[in-house]
Amino acid sequence: MNIKSKYWGVVFMLVACTPDLSDDPIPIIAFTDVVINLNLPEYITLQTDGGHKELSTGGARGIIVYRVNNSTYLAYERNCSYRPNEACATVNVHSSGLFMIDPCCNSSFNFTDGLPTGGPAWRPLNQYRTQLNGLTLTITDEVVN
Repeated sequence: MNIKSKYWGVVFMLVACTPDLSDDPIPIIAFTDVVINLNLPEYITLQTDGGHKELSTGGARGIIVYRVNNSTYLAYERNCSYRPNEACATVNVHSSGLFMIDPCCNSSFNFTDGLPTGGPAWRPLNQYRTQLNGLTLTITDEVVN
């Protein structure tokens, strides 16, 4: 093997092992504010720390709301950040309730900042601004990350 073929073999290995960082960004879809009355029975899971709720409204594919504590709620786009234009790129809360997952590409995301923790996703989920006023939680279409 000559030096030229060794060089190209190394270049090929580097290119083949490099993650694909060229996929499309998550579409940003304007939506009217999502207003949640936390006293309603359908939002009972958001009354305890670590509670979560999947919403079909807002965002490109809906929103996942997560309660950090009694004054802090986080809202994430359900559209996966990896190949977001694929029909199945929808994030759900894992059955354990400990993280979010896209069953299409098997990317997982944490609740604290929406960062990927496994799978091919390399960008965080879009996080929307939340505002708590008494027992009313408002989620706006302003992306905060």
